[in-house]
Amino acid sequence: MSNADNTDMKFETLSIHGGVEPCPVTGATSPPICQSTSFVFKNAEQAANLFSLKESGFIYSRLTNPTVNTLEQKIAALENGTGATCTASGLGASMLAAATLMNSGDDFVASQKLYGGTCSQFRDSFSRSFGWHCNFVDPTSPENFKQALTEKTKFIFVESLSNPEGVITDIEAVARIAEDAGIPLIVDNTIATPYLCRPFDFGAAIVTHSTTKYLSGHGNAMGGVVVDGGTFDWAKHKDKFPALSEENHGGYRGISFSRDFPDNAFAMHNHAVGLRDLGMGQQPMNAYLTILGTETLALRMKQHCENGIKVAEYLNNHDSVSWVSFAGLKESPSHELAQKYMRQGWGGALFTFGVKGGYEAGLKLVEGVNFFKHLANIGDTRSLIIHPASTTHSQLSDEEKIKAGVGPDVIRISVGIENPDDLISDLDQALRQSTAMAA
Repeated sequence: MSNADNTDMKFETLSIHGGVEPCPVTGATSPPICQSTSFVFKNAEQAANLFSLKESGFIYSRLTNPTVNTLEQKIAALENGTGATCTASGLGASMLAAATLMNSGDDFVASQKLYGGTCSQFRDSFSRSFGWHCNFVDPTSPENFKQALTEKTKFIFVESLSNPEGVITDIEAVARIAEDAGIPLIVDNTIATPYLCRPFDFGAAIVTHSTTKYLSGHGNAMGGVVVDGGTFDWAKHKDKFPALSEENHGGYRGISFSRDFPDNAFAMHNHAVGLRDLGMGQQPMNAYLTILGTETLALRMKQHCENGIKVAEYLNNHDSVSWVSFAGLKESPSHELAQKYMRQGWGGALFTFGVKGGYEAGLKLVEGVNFFKHLANIGDTRSLIIHPASTTHSQLSDEEKIKAGVGPDVIRISVGIENPDDLISDLDQALRQSTAMAA
């Protein structure tokens, strides 16, 4: 399904029909799981054309797979992008995006309010393994991104809704800074999802997701995706991005991705070179489960968000809670940005709060819940809870934890789609028990 076919569809319809066609052989409406490593060529000419990128099709599932391709088309449609590349995980997506843009010795600028695993990847693995340096900045002031730019900066990276605080970045303002610098803005849209926010509408050039979270939605399929917005002029900035503008890059003789694939150069390179060489492709079964998940994304996100505001308002008035960081609350610093960037001004369903009694009370709380499940995931149909300072962000220093918004008293919850009264009752009993034990 082409991008043009999607323009008149409402999101709920697009979630079901976007990127999906009945199987031409069997007529099946649900996409088949193509559990095959490789695909037979029609003839020698077709094989040569596929390998030289003169013809589209399937060669080997490390490069692309029919089931995974269906998911890629669907997510590109939901984000209003021109192409997408699925990966084995969300961190695989950020790795793939960076590898296309960076050379050894380059740097990039990132929000310091990111998922802990992303912070560790950017700070440690990127630097040690590839010589890429990350300059972390406070995203609450767009000017901080501008001040951190250098001649070697190749992109800016933010989360639309941050994990775990739920802080909203002024995407449009940061996109203008990136545009002036001749570099792309990458927005991780995992927490907001395209149902709440479409970063391409506000100037982002690339969008990433951990599809493991809300897109899949049921805690049963790992994955990530990089979506090409198709708007960044790679040829104009060819000196900065040789991988996308030079001929013969990656072994394809005479090919310039920006010249030969002007609408989706980034997505094409991610498949033809990125997945080929880095090998982080998504598995067909996980793609199939995520396709099923996206069909109910609109329904689930609506319930997630409605539950989220009810639970946040309750916690904001609880005697055992010292503060709540949730963009849906009027007193939140991100509330005004939520009105601009998020559907209906919703703040999502992932946020943090501070429990009185500090670190020990936080540990008792996560052990005392019933409906909330104590585990390291978000975006599930069921409600989830964790103490980030001792788990997801434990690799960070105490100073880095504070900057990331995960001090010792912080609890992260991912509000599911259960009845909110049951969730509130569960939190209430656990809070009273935990603060009493920590007193």
